[in-house]
Amino acid sequence: MFTLIKTDTTSKARRGRLLTAHGAIETPVFMPVGTQASVKALDNRELLEIKAQIILGNTYHLSIRPGMQIIEAAGGLHSFMNWHLPILTDSGGFQVFSLAKIRKIKNNGVEFRSHLDGSLLFLGPEEAMAIQRKLGSDIAMVFDECPPHDSPPREFQSAVDRTIRWAKECRQQPRADGQLVFAICQGGIHPRLRERCAKEVVAMDFDGYAIGGVSVGEPEPEMMQAVELTEPHLPTDKARYAMGLGTPAQLVELIARGVDMFDCVLPTRVARNGTAFTRKGTINIKAGHVKADLKPIEEKCGCFACQNHSRSYIRHLLNVNEILGLRLMSIHNSYFYNQLMQEIRSHIESGTFSEFREDFIANFVPSARIRALRSLER
Repeated sequence: MFTLIKTDTTSKARRGRLLTAHGAIETPVFMPVGTQASVKALDNRELLEIKAQIILGNTYHLSIRPGMQIIEAAGGLHSFMNWHLPILTDSGGFQVFSLAKIRKIKNNGVEFRSHLDGSLLFLGPEEAMAIQRKLGSDIAMVFDECPPHDSPPREFQSAVDRTIRWAKECRQQPRADGQLVFAICQGGIHPRLRERCAKEVVAMDFDGYAIGGVSVGEPEPEMMQAVELTEPHLPTDKARYAMGLGTPAQLVELIARGVDMFDCVLPTRVARNGTAFTRKGTINIKAGHVKADLKPIEEKCGCFACQNHSRSYIRHLLNVNEILGLRLMSIHNSYFYNQLMQEIRSHIESGTFSEFREDFIANFVPSARIRALRSLER
């Protein structure tokens, strides 16, 4: 389970270790998103080289393609994709939010129209847990309802009611051998709802707890507020996961607020558009001023892209639509995120997280495009 190794004296930052059926996860941790059983543009060897400890899969998408019959025949998701470290699977609850135009919420679950062919599908607590059991993920997420951030209070109330009820139903479902189950806390920025949801799911004694309803279009102050309203009601001896977040600066600030685990498509998504993360912020590698720049994306970076290629070369690849360009960008950004987590773990251990936090936030200047990203599909 989860062991709290050290806490920061100047913030709520925590250094921990989560034990799973496929190995230990050192926290704080960033989890690359592999929605379709693949982290976009990266193969497993590259994920191991950037020291990814755990990746994500998605219940909704994998149940449609390739379908559970094929994954079961392969021996589960680990065997299907030949990944032998931990996997967390989202329950499909986020799609209740993101596929709002093709779904209908009912008391016992959600009726979908497939985004592929329009066929009728149903996903509820029993179905979501059964799929995750067959996938054999190390961490399964309960099925929840994630309303838009600007919903009226009555919709947040209804979503919290369903989330609590569905969590109880998920808790009663069988699970794969060694599978951990995390509950999800909803409630928007309503203090009473956040407190109620957190306290009720904590009373059910799950293996970990996630803060949901963030990265759904809300301004950053509201996202921070949602985390701050939830964290005090979560147990200190269980892992805490902020779903779908975020930029490097957001991760540093959320760790300071007591969060242990993160996932986000941002590193690989913006990589495919030519944006690279560095300690000083973001760089547009496609920009004209980079055309003859023979420096690596970032000096002293240990990733394969920076150790072997220049900005100029990668820009050329991107501009002529060579696949290698977006792969090298994805390698760099994913390495950056995982290296950031490794450094934060070291600073918490050594008692220097406060200085690191202040320095990083002062120097990291994201582009306007990164600042504008407010909702990221998982």
